[in-house]
This record gives sequence, structure tokens and C-alpha cells, in this order.
Amino acid sequence: MRKWIKSSAVIAISASLMAGCSTSEGEKKASGTPAASNTADTQNEKISINMMSIAYEGGAWSDKHPVIDELNKKLNIDLKIQWIPADNFSEKLGVMAASNTFPDVFRINSPEFLKWRDKGVFLDIAPMLSKYPNLVKTMDAETLAIGNPKGKTYALPNWNPEYRETMMIRKDWLTKLNLKPPTTLDEFYEVAKAFTKNDPDGNGKDDTMGYSFAIANNRSFTRGADPLRFAFGLANGWKESDGGIIPWQAQTKELKDFLAFTHKMYADGLLDKDFAINKQQDPDFKFESNKVGFTDIPATNIYDTGLPNLQKVVPTAEVLQLAPPKGPTGLQGNTTYATTNKVVINAKIDKKKQERIMALMDYMVTDEGHNLITYGVEGIHYKKTGDKYEVLPAFEADRPMLINFWFFHRFDPLNTVRPWEDQEKPKKVQALFDENKKYLVKDKGAGLFSETYTKSGATLDQKLMGEMVAIIMGQKPLDAIDAAVDAWKKDGGNKIIEEMNEQYKLSK
Repeated sequence: MRKWIKSSAVIAISASLMAGCSTSEGEKKASGTPAASNTADTQNEKISINMMSIAYEGGAWSDKHPVIDELNKKLNIDLKIQWIPADNFSEKLGVMAASNTFPDVFRINSPEFLKWRDKGVFLDIAPMLSKYPNLVKTMDAETLAIGNPKGKTYALPNWNPEYRETMMIRKDWLTKLNLKPPTTLDEFYEVAKAFTKNDPDGNGKDDTMGYSFAIANNRSFTRGADPLRFAFGLANGWKESDGGIIPWQAQTKELKDFLAFTHKMYADGLLDKDFAINKQQDPDFKFESNKVGFTDIPATNIYDTGLPNLQKVVPTAEVLQLAPPKGPTGLQGNTTYATTNKVVINAKIDKKKQERIMALMDYMVTDEGHNLITYGVEGIHYKKTGDKYEVLPAFEADRPMLINFWFFHRFDPLNTVRPWEDQEKPKKVQALFDENKKYLVKDKGAGLFSETYTKSGATLDQKLMGEMVAIIMGQKPLDAIDAAVDAWKKDGGNKIIEEMNEQYKLSK
């Protein structure tokens, strides 16, 4: 989710919301959108709330922020937010767990959620949900149930549409080099070669590359590698096989095919030489700075940041949506997400604070609350004259949408279109989403729990990834993957597979 969502940035305007943006609050209520169930006028006691969220590019809010001020007034709270950089987020959670110093409400990644889910850390909100109708209305039961035991709800989903990511290619580079969009891995390789060797930016320098991705936490490839991995049949986490499920770490043949291809790209200078040390969003930044011709990006982001940032460098730059390349057997797939990251409430805090946090979350998914955490404060971040909206300079400075992007938002596959922007944008983004849906690769292990994986998975994966990086870079022979996979299985992987399959059978 990585995610601004670059890793997360999934935003909200449907036709009904656009209608809501141009109506008064009374008209919104008349149209059937309920008001927040617990607003400040029914809550006389002011309550302090400590919130923690992940932060991606560009940093986060200062302690004093207009959106926080509005939320404080609306809910009669004193909201303090800790923003933790994405690259340090899991480590921070671990430190908090060791010292039992969790905040009142916080974003949590899937591995940590599953690790602590049954240990009394998180509040079971199932008995409370019916009191918060806006939350109930905005969430589907299937997504809410992911990762939760039957009858329990330990978290709200940090929701992403599973079809969020889209592969894009520089259309202007294709045109300049007289190339067609690639449809197979072989064609992908040839286009990447031309993007590297044939001076697509026309500056006479050897300063472009064919493709880039990164490695997250030294244990897994970032989304940019997914279309290549899936073309060889590697699992998106876990895939069904012989009545059970298997992880990508145990797919020796498919790994060998993927590594052979990426090693050839690296050896020929087509793969970013810094892939192993890239931070998660470095491939995005390299695309935006006119250095690489492909990107794998949230569909909303291409119009919000990807293309606009690129056009600051190259005003005539154009992009084209690309279907994921077909592998040797015709397989293909886009980066696909299950909503496994969560927002949890500390079970140890008092009941009044728990209820006020639920009221805050409930408010954030109303039209009024959503508009606040997406557009900002009227008169500060935008102004409205009649039906016309105008963005103000403070919007870019304050970035009022960050709590929406990085912490919590209602379920809407379009979550960034603002009323002062091009209102054709929702149609363009939806078209990208519709195409992406054709190439989903489901994670069949999403929401399942392995005790061994929580204890040993990071170490096992980091060791395996180290071997894979060495193979891609030519430091070890391709056959080294056989011993690496065997070691992964022997040192705990077989137990992980056994535990996950036990969970899988219980879920069927």
C-alpha cells in the first residue's frame, strides 16, 4: 500500500458525491446521506485521542493543522497524530509492542495485525458497530471479515480496491522510437532495451533505463515487479494448488524463470542497477523525472502526481495504459491487493475514548467528513462561489487529504477527484480500473494466520531475497535458487505452509 498510497491513494467522488458537493448540508441529508451519529453537540466531555499513521512521500502534517482543528471542534476532541515514515513503520510497531505503549487508535500492517490479533491488544468493535450507521453503510461484510475470526471485528479496513494498480508506458517514447506497446515478455524486453539504448528523451546522453522496481524491507519485491512475476506464474502471496495453497517462496521453477529473465535485463543494462537499494517509491520518482519509461502506479495517482510531475520536466510527455505482458505460457497479471491492512483501537483505553474514536471514524465517512479530509477547510484550502469551486494556495502547503490517503477513508474506488479539478477525471480513472480488473491475481492466503510466519517469516524471506538479488546481479548462478528455496522450506517454510493450509481448510 506502500502505498501514497501512491501506496494508498484511492479517493472518492462518484456521480452522487459530485452532486453532494454542489448542495447544501441540508440537501445532503435530504438526499439520504445520514448525519454523523455522534457529533460534538451530544458529547459534552472533551476527550484527548492519540492517533498514529504511516507517512509516505513529502512528510506529514505539523501538530497544528486546520483539518485537525475542524475535527476537534466537530467531535469535541483533542486529536494528536504521530506520522511514522513508511520505511520505519513496522519497526516502530515492534518497539511499541515490546514496551506496551500503543496509541489510542492506529494504522497497522497485516503481518503485525495477525500477530497480535488474538492477544487482547485490539478492541473488538463488533458489538459497537450498529451504533455507527455510516461505517456500516460504507463497508462490505466480506472486506470487513478479512483477517478476523468468526464473530469478531478487531479492526476497520484500511481499504484499497484490489484493482488499483495500473501499468503505464511512455507513449511519447514509443512514438519517437517507432515502437508498438509490448504485449509479451519478449516484446517488453525489446522495448525496455530501446528505452535504454536509443536515447528516447533525445538529449544525446546515456541516462535512461528500461525498467525499475525496488525491494521492500529486504524481503519482497515492490509492485513494479509484479507484472513480470505473474507472467511466470508466481503467486501473489499464495495460490491454490492440489486442493491447498502454496506460497511464491516455494515455487522453484517459476522463481528460476523469473530470475533468469530479470538477470538478463540486469546484465544487459535494462533493469535499474539500483533496484536492490531503491526505496519503495524510488521507481515512481525515476519515472516522474524522465529516467524510466514504465511505471506501475495507482490509477488515481497517474493523474494526480505521476503525469503532472513528469510534465513539469517534459511538458509534452504522454502516457498509455499497458496490459501486463504475457509470459511464455500466456499468463499475465496486474499488481492486485487484498485489503489486509487495518485501523485498530487500543483495547486498553477507557470506554468513553473508544466510543469517541468510533464516532470520529463514523464522521469521516459521511459526505461532510469525507469532504473535510479530502478537500480541506472551506475558506482556507478552497473557496466556493455559487456552484464554482476554486483551490487556494494552502491546499498544496497543508495537504489536507493525508489523513484520507494514509489512515482511513470510506470505500470508494475513486477517492481523489476534487470539485475544482477536471470532472472528466473520474471517467478516465474508472476506465483504467475497468481494464485492470481483467488481470487480477488473487492472494489466496489473504487474512490467514501462521504463527511460524509471524516469528520467522521476515528472517526467512530476507535470506531468500538476498539469494535472489545475488542471482539477478550475476553474483551467484541461477541454480542457486534451488538450494535457497530448500533452505527456506527446511528452516521454517514447510511449517508455514502446513499452518496456512490448516487455516485455508477451515476457511472453506
